[in-house]
Amino acid sequence: MKRIKISELLEFSDKYLEKHVFVQGWVRTRRISKNVVFIALNDGSIIKNIQIVVELDENNQNSIDDINTGASISVKGKLINSEGKGQSVEVKAVEIKILGKADPEKYPLQPKRHSLEFLREIAHLRFRTNTFGAITRIRHAMIFAVHSFFNERGFFNIHTPIITGSDAEGAGEMFRVTTLSLKTENKDIDYKDDFFGKETNLTVSGQLEGELAALAMSQIYTFGPTFRAENSNTSRHLAEFWMIEPEVAFADLEDNMELAEDMLKYLIKYALDKCSDDLGFLNKRFMDEDKVKKQQDRVDMNLIEKLEFVLSNNFERVSYTDAINILKNSKPNKKKKFKYIIKEWGADLQSEHERYLVEKHFKKPVILYDYPNDIKAFYMKQNDDGKTVRAMDILFPGIGEIIGGSQREEDYDKLLNRIESMGILQEDLWWYLETRKYGTVPHSGFGLGFERLMLFVTGMGNIRDVIPFPRTPGNAEF
Repeated sequence: MKRIKISELLEFSDKYLEKHVFVQGWVRTRRISKNVVFIALNDGSIIKNIQIVVELDENNQNSIDDINTGASISVKGKLINSEGKGQSVEVKAVEIKILGKADPEKYPLQPKRHSLEFLREIAHLRFRTNTFGAITRIRHAMIFAVHSFFNERGFFNIHTPIITGSDAEGAGEMFRVTTLSLKTENKDIDYKDDFFGKETNLTVSGQLEGELAALAMSQIYTFGPTFRAENSNTSRHLAEFWMIEPEVAFADLEDNMELAEDMLKYLIKYALDKCSDDLGFLNKRFMDEDKVKKQQDRVDMNLIEKLEFVLSNNFERVSYTDAINILKNSKPNKKKKFKYIIKEWGADLQSEHERYLVEKHFKKPVILYDYPNDIKAFYMKQNDDGKTVRAMDILFPGIGEIIGGSQREEDYDKLLNRIESMGILQEDLWWYLETRKYGTVPHSGFGLGFERLMLFVTGMGNIRDVIPFPRTPGNAEF
């Protein structure tokens, strides 16, 4: 008999009703009432459990004692209508086999709510909880949706290098890749003796290589791991995370903003359409937590409302200069002022400023554009005013910036001057500069941190909880 996933069994219960079925999974709970055992079984395919009903007799009494929370079992039985609360159907067991026992005295995931901090310590088991099962299924759906979005629009997926000799952001906070002995650290290093014959690092972005492909294929996107060696232990930082980076030739900043808005709305609609059970569970979880904690710093919307808020509003487009004027004249709250006061044009906006623009002032997602060139990367197209660049950030409720992008500078001389003024070695980017010599065109792109998207879609408060195995300063477990 072929195993049936619990998701299929519950979704198409009419098809299997009164028929013999074969299911396998992990025990969530077990309770005994008189001579009947009720087992909640889950196989990870859906957040809901299937109830297994076992009638106790002298033949199965001993084996039932070993069916505890965390144990894995196989069940053969008949799917029948349920008379109990909480489920419409259940499996009346005919045969049960224990595949793997779980000592109830040692198994750490007993049927109760555990703190997220505790679950990070047992990341090898946290997939089995309702919360992380939901997050994992939503993460899969979002990965699929990203590829679907670009494929439907004729984009080509490009795999860019994980090991690189360039620093795309100019930040310098990178992980070195070397086969040289660590003992050479205090000496002058001759990279000619290293594996690649030059200094190399883990990539912080696939953008620059993506531009090369876009300037031949017209429109491409990358979706891969990136690495930042920032020694930052916050709820918004990871050392290893995934980036989505489309690049489009013959596209200006307006085109870029339209693509980014379309993509975000596509992904969020996909989540609402395909992940309703998991989102519903997470929504209820956070609403229950808010009632207990009475948190005042959250946006006045629950998870589902935030997602629908994005779908139901056209994104407001505001220049950086106008946004600064709004913030300088704003009164965020009678009781709570900005922690970082905006004093002058040219300041880098903080999350509290971004959220104010979205949640209080415009009451819709916001796209800020035309930023000061001093706070943006070297590759962004310079405006004629000599002070700003054609950059844009998309701001969401509860999270602030979710996307950053720009029109790229296609003028060779301007790009070279910018590189030199920022102290970047021309020899490291000769290939990037050369594309501006041969058939250059206006082109644009943006970056979406996949885990930042996951934070918004799931409503989680810590980025370490939306990636299976977080890599952070001092932590590379599992």
